[in-house]
Amino acid sequence: MSEQTKFDNKIVQWVDDRLPVFSILKHSAVDYPTPKNLNYWWNFGSLAGMMLVIMILTGIFLAMNYAANTGIAFNSVERIMRDVNWGWLLRYLHANGASFFFITVYIHIFRGLYYGSYKAPRELLWWLGLVIYLTMMATAFMGYVLPWGQMSFWGATVITNLFSAIPVIGDYIVTWLWGGFSVDNPTLNRFFALHYLLPFLIVAFVFLHLVALHTVKSNNPLGIDVKGPQDTIPFHPYYTVKDLVGIGAFLIVYLGVVFYAPNFFGEPDNYLPANPMQTPPHIVPEWYFLPFYAILRSIPDKLGGVICMFGAIVILFFLPWIDSSKVRSAKFRPIFKQVFWIFLADCFLLGYVGAHPPEGNLVLMGQLGTAAYFAFFPLLWIIGKLEKPRPLPQSIAQPVLKPMEKH
Repeated sequence: MSEQTKFDNKIVQWVDDRLPVFSILKHSAVDYPTPKNLNYWWNFGSLAGMMLVIMILTGIFLAMNYAANTGIAFNSVERIMRDVNWGWLLRYLHANGASFFFITVYIHIFRGLYYGSYKAPRELLWWLGLVIYLTMMATAFMGYVLPWGQMSFWGATVITNLFSAIPVIGDYIVTWLWGGFSVDNPTLNRFFALHYLLPFLIVAFVFLHLVALHTVKSNNPLGIDVKGPQDTIPFHPYYTVKDLVGIGAFLIVYLGVVFYAPNFFGEPDNYLPANPMQTPPHIVPEWYFLPFYAILRSIPDKLGGVICMFGAIVILFFLPWIDSSKVRSAKFRPIFKQVFWIFLADCFLLGYVGAHPPEGNLVLMGQLGTAAYFAFFPLLWIIGKLEKPRPLPQSIAQPVLKPMEKH
């Protein structure tokens, strides 16, 4: 057993002798040896953690004033906006926070994809990240229903109805989700309960994610393993300061949207009370679901569309074994680098298609985009077999110190 850390503060030491919480924090957040070449793309993990805290805190205070009843849910949200002290700020921080939470997580995922952070020995770390992402999607969907506007009601109706495509048990699942035979008060109640509960489940998964990260250590832009102390620096103060710079820049954008464009990510129809007798002309989910919505609509068969939509996420769990290359980072993989950027552009294309009615050329664009999305994965295996990577440096320290040696 390693020797316990000693602290100058007697109170801190007294607590730590009985419950070594300060030793654990010092080991994991101060002395933790971190690769010395991490760039700003590594900031988005901590930014996602910050957004999770903001979402939970604002959500708790919003829940104190929200009424999960179809008769008054819409009005209770309006009361929060108009009558509750700083209620408008809490709601705008929470509503826009969902979008910015997904922005940080999407960048975090694509960074992991680009630098090969899903490869051995980080497979479980990757899986836990995807579980967090799936739990976020469920939480966000249920939260979108709570304002009980037109888009909330009809979005819930359309998305929950997808489960009816499952043979034999589909209709039972839909009835269970609804709590009856239509989207109504029981649906709103259970969605509110789950929307409040799931973020704490996300916290548990984030804890496991961090434990896994500290067990297998951080990846880095070169994608090579740490060779010794010369390749690392303590997390504090070097990366805490770097994270603070990223947080400052991020907050400027986030709060800029909250204060100056709070409805930028919203749908105007959701400012109309839910009306089961009037269907909106175009039902769309939130922007972070749009690529998957486009995949769903591009398949003519309902069951096939549902399978492809969920399959688009499930296939990511197999990525560590689909990618046959032994090199992690795209910096040394010229063909993979080009395919990665095409894949990213395809995701944006699917998002654009999902945001518009399936008419004219958009139908074909959606089908081609869906085909390109799923073609990426077998192509990844083929590239790994045929591609000739560039030579890897001997250690992280070598390229970091090389310019100094030349000078």
